[in-house]
Amino acid sequence: MTPTPAPNPVSPHPFVRPAQVAGRHFSTIIVGGGINGVGVFRDLCLQGVDCLLVDKADFAAGASSAPSRMIHGGLRYLEHGSFALVAEATRERNRLLRNAPHLVRPLKTVVPLSNAFGGLLSGALRFLGLSPAPQARGLLVVALGLRLYDLLGRRQRVMPNHRIARVPPRDGSLFRDGVRWTATFFDAWISHPEWLVLELLADAGRDQPDSAAVNHCKVVGCEDNRLMLRDELSGETVQVTADCIVNATGAWLDRSASALQGDASRVMGTKGSHLVLDHPVLHRLLDGRMAYFEAADGRVCIVYPFLGRVLVGSTDIPVDDPDQASTDPAEVHYLMGVLREVFPRLSFDARHVLYTYVGVRPLARSDADKPGGISRDHSVVIDAPNAQRSIPMVGLVGGKWTTFRSLAELATDEVLRLIARPRRHSTAQRPIGGGADLPDEASGMNAFLARVETAGRVSRPRALALVDRYGSRALALAERFAAEGDAPLQHAPDHSVAEVHFLCQDTAVAHLDDLVIRRTVLAISGKLTEGLLVELADLAAAALGWNPERRLAELDTCTRLLREHHGVSLAPADSTSRRALPAFDASLPTDSLPDAIAT
Repeated sequence: MTPTPAPNPVSPHPFVRPAQVAGRHFSTIIVGGGINGVGVFRDLCLQGVDCLLVDKADFAAGASSAPSRMIHGGLRYLEHGSFALVAEATRERNRLLRNAPHLVRPLKTVVPLSNAFGGLLSGALRFLGLSPAPQARGLLVVALGLRLYDLLGRRQRVMPNHRIARVPPRDGSLFRDGVRWTATFFDAWISHPEWLVLELLADAGRDQPDSAAVNHCKVVGCEDNRLMLRDELSGETVQVTADCIVNATGAWLDRSASALQGDASRVMGTKGSHLVLDHPVLHRLLDGRMAYFEAADGRVCIVYPFLGRVLVGSTDIPVDDPDQASTDPAEVHYLMGVLREVFPRLSFDARHVLYTYVGVRPLARSDADKPGGISRDHSVVIDAPNAQRSIPMVGLVGGKWTTFRSLAELATDEVLRLIARPRRHSTAQRPIGGGADLPDEASGMNAFLARVETAGRVSRPRALALVDRYGSRALALAERFAAEGDAPLQHAPDHSVAEVHFLCQDTAVAHLDDLVIRRTVLAISGKLTEGLLVELADLAAAALGWNPERRLAELDTCTRLLREHHGVSLAPADSTSRRALPAFDASLPTDSLPDAIAT
């Protein structure tokens, strides 16, 4: 069993193992440790409510670790008349830019346009709820949409309005021939969503010390007001009791509802696959911008610079079993074909692909004939007590990363009503983790970086890296790492031995893939090699007390997961990981891919 360290003042946290809560009563038990469940946990803890949060895997291991990493208002939702959703999402985007500026940053976005009037009729039909044949959106449609987007996002404005520019004939700098205008607007992106989830958990633990969170723990039964929990590490089963349950399991909502004696007919899932490319030329031409464009078949795709690489996404394909979702070779072929179509002067093949990932979106059940027509809105539903379960259950249906806070607020208000507790505080303006007290002016940031350099006895690049990862908490962590000896990793010198020990001991790491895929961005940024994975396994074993057999098993499991679910075939330390896929075949018909409409 993974040992649970004592709380550390540098990194307060609520992490426990099931045995530590056996027999306890909690006001609320939250099932699901993704961004929505953790958002509810943070909000309830802020109100002083004692909560237990459980997840059958790691925190943020599902769709919460596999978004397009955009924090956005949902420009394309305007075509479906979802004005309230877009207004809410743009407000929440602006709040995240303020509350978590170390992880959420503005993203300049460019839309290439080839005609003036395209999409007027099809846009009107989509607005009316119909499903017209694909038609390229033109200048007038996009300009109108962006004008509405600006207006809906005017509250708490933090970014400029859109602008339209004409492209000189035969410009040839980036897009295909025929692009006559570009529309430019701003959204945002998040560098490390899994870390924001962990920061929310740490904030919650500080606000309500009686609360607890446990990963790798599955709910296996519910009777009366009792929940049976199985520790997925030890196999031990314990019981806890509660006054209320929150089901925040996303695409698994119906399956969890069955185990919790509730309604199991509310959600459906669509998977979105993404690629991370090593393509320096495209990275340079994008120049810090996201390209938001339509493919020839009408699907909307995104491409933007990401951690020194290029992120491409995404598909939108219905799936029945979220546990079995993976990126199919046909999806990779399709996305690579779209890139060749939009950037015809550049070459693309499977050798550019460093990493793939897929998440399953939890959407409300719908009879829409295409995934893109399913609402991205969210709601809160209540399952009343019944003969098997004597306490109420609050379910979270749908939801987007950007709007997690507002959905959590809705769910929290329902829980507070059910358990007769008052709301004391709002989360709307509350900083998250290292976003608190982080300087927002250049002079203030320079002074803060100098303090981190001095406290940690590190170079300016190392101080910058720590602030990028941990925000204002970089100062205390740099001091802690220095006290432990901030020796750089042999195969990833922008990380240190003390930093990896901190991640293992203070953030509930239970498996090697928890550390490699979710506590760091080493995997998604394409930096993993055989040597680095072995080095991380050695450090994790030392920090968590793994014996040689456990260390080897963790290495084997993590290597297989990287290969089978992320397309990573680890290379020697002096090489680069490459995806083991067949060579790209430009002739592969796009109808070999299910009807995929990108987010």
